[in-house]
Formats: sequence, structure tokens, C-alpha cells
Amino acid sequence: FITLIVAIVLLIIGIANPQVGSKLEKTEQKGVDIIIALDVSNSMLAEDIKPNRIERARQAVSRFIDRLGNDRIGLIVFAGKAYPMLPLTSDYAAAKMFLSNADNSVVSTQGTSIADAIDLAIQSFPQGQQGKALIIITDGEDHEGEVMKKVEEAVSKGIVIHAIGIGSPQGVPIPLYRNNVRVGFRTGNDGQTVITKLNEPMLQQIAHAGKGAYVLASNSQFGLSSIYEKINKMEKGEF
Repeated sequence: FITLIVAIVLLIIGIANPQVGSKLEKTEQKGVDIIIALDVSNSMLAEDIKPNRIERARQAVSRFIDRLGNDRIGLIVFAGKAYPMLPLTSDYAAAKMFLSNADNSVVSTQGTSIADAIDLAIQSFPQGQQGKALIIITDGEDHEGEVMKKVEEAVSKGIVIHAIGIGSPQGVPIPLYRNNVRVGFRTGNDGQTVITKLNEPMLQQIAHAGKGAYVLASNSQFGLSSIYEKINKMEKGEF
């Protein structure tokens, strides 16, 4: 009787075909490849947008990532030069982790080169694929030039460029902190206080030529929600 019971149990287990371990399976999904180009120059430390421009931008991008589904996200930071911080990925947890470290300490060259950021984005997108969007978040104080030439190159490769302007067109000083205590404002080589102004006309021109949208960020609305709606309507790529 015991032998019969054991045989039946083993037969049931055999029919169930239990398996142990894991396997890698290749799947296809459709979505948009999105690269965020975040300005981390010293001017982004201005506090006309609370708590400051760069922190407010990080908070907004983090919420933007929460809305993504089948899309891939990448991150570029730029100041005087552009640096790849995160390649295109659908690992949103990793994207938010890298985003939290995006500040002016990760760049070695100060300034603002939007052209360099666009050029790096062109290299970072896969060639010949549909659904590519670049979102530039900056105060628009470009000091390097050749921006529109790079915008035209990006558009020719199927990249849609959106721009978010962050800051005050009237201009504000950049606070200087030591041990979390404000000790004054940043000054230039001439000893005068540096005033950083939002360059809206340039960003509007970039977005128009890039077939995208321009949004002015404020303390109440950052603008990524409206851009997300436009991206969500784009033709999707397969990866």
C-alpha cells in the first residue's frame, strides 16, 4: 500500500513537471526613447524657483519618470560640457537613483553649452528608430553657440526637441553657501555680483525649430506634464 501511494505521488509530481531556476527571455515592447538633458551649471543654483532651480527640476523629473510605462529614459547633464549620466533604460528605479546625484558637483567645466548637450543626445539615441524625444531643462544662458546647427541635425535624425525654461527673465543673484549657511552671492572676476537671467527667446527658438514645445516653469507648475502628453502621442518605436 505504501509503495502504491509513493508511486501515485511521484506520478503526480512527474505530470506537474516542476522546474527550478530561471531563464532569460527576449521580448519586444513599443515606446518612446526619452533623454532628459539637465543643466547643472552654477546658475541653476539660483533660488527664484524654490528651493532652487536644479532641485526643483530634479523633483519634477522624478515625478515624470513615475508616469512612464513602456518608454525608455536616459539622462544627460551639462554645463560647459555635456556628460552622459544614464544610458537609455526601462529601469526607472535606476533612473531616479542617478537623477538624485545630478548636480553641479558632477561636472568639471562650468558654463552652459546647450549645443554640446544636443550633440551628445544625438549620439545616445539609437539610429533609424522611431519615437525619439529630447527634453532640455535649462535657464538658457548658453555661452558656447552653434545651438541651432545642432537642433537642425537632431531634427534630421527624427529627434523631437522640447525645452523647459527655468528661472526669472529679470535676473537674480546666485547664492553662495558654506556649511548650509548662506554667506553671500557669487561674484565674477571683476568682483561684481553675478546675475543669472532666463533666456526665453533662445529656448523658444530651439523648441520651435526642434518641432517640440516650450514651457516656462514656475513654482506651481513645472511643465513636464504637458510635454508628457505630447510625447505620449508620438509614434512609438520598437525595442
